[in-house]
Amino acid sequence: MATLTATTAIPNEDERQIRIMPLELTTLNGNAVQQNEIKLPPRQYERRERLIITKNVIIIGLAFMIHFTAFHGTSNLQSSVNADKALGTTTLAVIYGSLILSNIFLPMTVIRWFGVHLTMSLAFFAYMPYIAAQFYPRFETLIPAGLMVGFGGGPLWCSKCTYLSTVSEALTFVRGHQSRKDVNTVKFFGLFFIFYQMAQVWGNLISSSVLTLSSPSNESNFQNISNIQLVAELCGARYCPGIDSEANPNLIPPEPAKIQLLNSIFLICMAIAFLLMFFGVNSLKRYGVKRGETEEGLSGLKLLTATVNLLRTRRQLLMLPITMFIGLEEAFLAVDFTKSFVACGWGISNIGFAMICFGIANAVAAGFAGGLAAKLGRTTLATLCAIVNVSLLLYMLYYTAQPNDYIKYCAFAAIWGICDGVWLVVVNAFYGILFPKNLIAGYSNFRLWESTGSVIGYVISSQLCTSTKQMLLIFVLLVGCAGYGYIEYHISKKQKHLENMLKE
Repeated sequence: MATLTATTAIPNEDERQIRIMPLELTTLNGNAVQQNEIKLPPRQYERRERLIITKNVIIIGLAFMIHFTAFHGTSNLQSSVNADKALGTTTLAVIYGSLILSNIFLPMTVIRWFGVHLTMSLAFFAYMPYIAAQFYPRFETLIPAGLMVGFGGGPLWCSKCTYLSTVSEALTFVRGHQSRKDVNTVKFFGLFFIFYQMAQVWGNLISSSVLTLSSPSNESNFQNISNIQLVAELCGARYCPGIDSEANPNLIPPEPAKIQLLNSIFLICMAIAFLLMFFGVNSLKRYGVKRGETEEGLSGLKLLTATVNLLRTRRQLLMLPITMFIGLEEAFLAVDFTKSFVACGWGISNIGFAMICFGIANAVAAGFAGGLAAKLGRTTLATLCAIVNVSLLLYMLYYTAQPNDYIKYCAFAAIWGICDGVWLVVVNAFYGILFPKNLIAGYSNFRLWESTGSVIGYVISSQLCTSTKQMLLIFVLLVGCAGYGYIEYHISKKQKHLENMLKE
C-alpha cells in the first residue's frame, strides 16, 4: 500500500510534515483496503483544490461506469452466446479463479511499482483483451483474456479505494471547508458507487438494444414448435445442459453481425474509460504519494498466512457458508438464470432487459440496507432477506416456464437484486464487527470464499440441471443462515451480559 503524504500547493521553506501511522481499514463491495493517514503539512490547500478533488472522484466514477458497462454487458451473455462446450461459463470461472490469487498477491506489488493512478489505468487496459477476444471466441483466446481480467481486478479495486481514501483526507485541509475524513470517505465512496451500479443498467440496455435490432418476434419462433407445452418442459428449473436451439428456437444465438457490432461498441467503451482515467484524473503526487513508497504491512504470503490462520476461529468457519452462498447466487444469476429462464423462455436478445431490473433493484437495496439495518436491526433484516430469498428460490423451482412471460422474468431478477444487495451489506458489515483486530485477514477471507463460491457456481453450471442447482442454493443458504444466526445469538448474549455487569 502506498504511503500517503500531502504537500501544500504553495511551497513553503518552513513546511514540516507530520507522520501518522495506519489507523483504519475501509471496506466496500467486498474489498478490504488498509488506509494510511496522510503526511500533513501545517498549511492548508487553496479553495480550488476542492473542485479538483471532486472532479477527480467524478471522473473515476464515470470511467468505472463506462468500463464496467462493457464488462457486465459482455459477461451476462457468456452462457448463452458462447454456449458451445461451456466456453462462456469456463471463461467466467477462470476470471474469478484468477481474481482470488490477484486479491492476495498482486495489489501491494503493482501499486508499489506503478503508483495508484497508473495502476488504475493499466488495470483498465488489462480488461480490453477480454472484449477483443469476443470477436474470435475460442478457448485459446478467451481463457488467456480471462486470466488478464482476473489478475487486473485485484490491483484495480485496491488502487481505487486507496485513491478515494487519500483525497478524502486531503479535502479536510482545504481552506474554508470544514469536514471530517470519515464523512468525506462515505460521501466519495457513495458517489462512486452511484456511477458503478449504473454500469449494470447501461451495459444490459446496450446489449438488448443491439441484439433486438430487426429481430423477429419470439412468438413467431414458437410457432415452429408443435407443442408449446414442450417449452414448459425445457425451460426454467427443468432446464438441463444439452438443450440447444434445435429444441428451442429462443436459444438460437444472435446473428454474428450483431455480436460483432456489440463487441465493437463495448471495446470503444473500454478505450474511452482508459483515456478518461489516464488523462482526466490527477496523480496523487500532488498530495505527496510517490511511486515506490509503501508501508510495511500484510501482503503476499503474509496476507495468505493471516487469512488461513483466521480459519482456525469458530466465527470464521461459521461464516463460510453464507459467504460462499453470495458467490454461488451471483454465479447462478449470471449464468443459469439468464439461460434457463430468460433466454430459454424469452430469448437471448432479451437477457439485458431482465438484468436491467436486477441492476436497478440491487443498487436501491444496497443504498437503503444500511438505514434499514439501523432501524430494524441487523438480525431482523437478515431474517427477512432469508425468508424472501428462500421463498423466491422455491417459487422458481416449481414455476412452469411460459413463452414470453417477461413480467415474471423481470420480477425474478428484481427480487434477486434486492436480496443480493441486502446480503452484501449485512455480511460485509458483520465481518467488520466480528474481526475488529484482524480486518484485513477477515475481509480477505470474505473475498476468498465469495470468489470460491462463484467459481464453483460457474463450474457446476454446465454439469447439473437448474433444479439441482436451485436446491443446492437453498441448502447452502439455510446452513449459512444457521451459522450466521448462531454467531448473532452469542454476540447478543455477551452484550446483554456486559450490560448487566455495568448496571451492577
